[in-house]
Amino acid sequence: MLTEKSRLQDFPALADMAYLNTAAESIPPVCVHEALAQYARDKGLGMRGRVPHNETMEACREVAARMIDLKPSEVSFCSCSSEAYNLLANALDLKTEDEVVITDLDFPSGATPWLNAATPPKVHLWKSLNGALNANDLTNLLNERTKLVQVSLVSFYNGHRLAWKPFLQAVRTHAPQAKIAVDVTQALGRIELDCTDYDILISSTHKWILGVHGGCIVGIPGKDKAITTYAGGWFHLENAFESDRFERTVRKEGAPSFSVGMPNYAAIYALNAALGYIESVGVAAIAAHANPLVAQLETGLQELGHQPMCPQREGSYSGILAIQHDRTDDIHARLEAAEIHVMNHAGRLRMALHGYNTPEDVEKFLSELKAAL
Repeated sequence: MLTEKSRLQDFPALADMAYLNTAAESIPPVCVHEALAQYARDKGLGMRGRVPHNETMEACREVAARMIDLKPSEVSFCSCSSEAYNLLANALDLKTEDEVVITDLDFPSGATPWLNAATPPKVHLWKSLNGALNANDLTNLLNERTKLVQVSLVSFYNGHRLAWKPFLQAVRTHAPQAKIAVDVTQALGRIELDCTDYDILISSTHKWILGVHGGCIVGIPGKDKAITTYAGGWFHLENAFESDRFERTVRKEGAPSFSVGMPNYAAIYALNAALGYIESVGVAAIAAHANPLVAQLETGLQELGHQPMCPQREGSYSGILAIQHDRTDDIHARLEAAEIHVMNHAGRLRMALHGYNTPEDVEKFLSELKAAL
């Protein structure tokens, strides 16, 4: 794992602050800055720059595939998770008689395409209890009309980590025809993924995997009927510039269909470097380092009389803890003044611990929180 010297070499911004807000925005390592500089140099080549642009994109596709245990041909890139989910809605083309299940712990990107559709399907809300989702509460929402079940492996809201096996069993038993979409934005790069047998995986790139804005990883396993979008564009077409291009379209199938237009090469350069960095350190090593920090933080919060909104489960940690308080704005202002950065939103303080955090970061936060209460 990182030494104090390598930590400050790779993340010099951390020298003067305790940064516990990776669930909102990561601090990219220096290699990501260097990759963006390389993109600028390649862009300066004009059209000749497309050669290194596309070489970098294919290299990024390969490392992303390794990270999510898919083949490179099953991985594609969008500009953000919202775009990916809207393309998913286009691909499924649901009708009013169809049904979708979402959860009350999801980020809006994964829930609103179904609520905001021109012909909205019937949407069922899988509700959490005491901050957690229980698969026993899901079964009554599933039936032969269920076309999609949308979940987050780790919730942005409170850090709940979905128990994947009972969830998967419930869906495949009670709605075997349903597609499963899983958002791993708050998991990828921080925990070892345990989600299997899904139909589409989506992840933003500016959080735990240490990339920048404007990127999204889409993984679609190459099943018999892989999800394919009907959206317009050109990058995802086989015949975009052929003589028959205004008479018909020949779509790429599966994941490649989700790259509909010009790639955001700058974000892909950054993502390639960021994923390479994560891979070189190792997600297992990151978890082994950061999970004890989560336990340290949880114990400290409890000693101050604050039970996290979703307690961590031994052996199934996420990187996020959150607490509620009626004075979050005041507390947050004091933390900011002390160069301690957490998320203040919707009446909660959310703390996120990554591989670049230290026990001293946790101690500093708990000390300042105690003084603010």
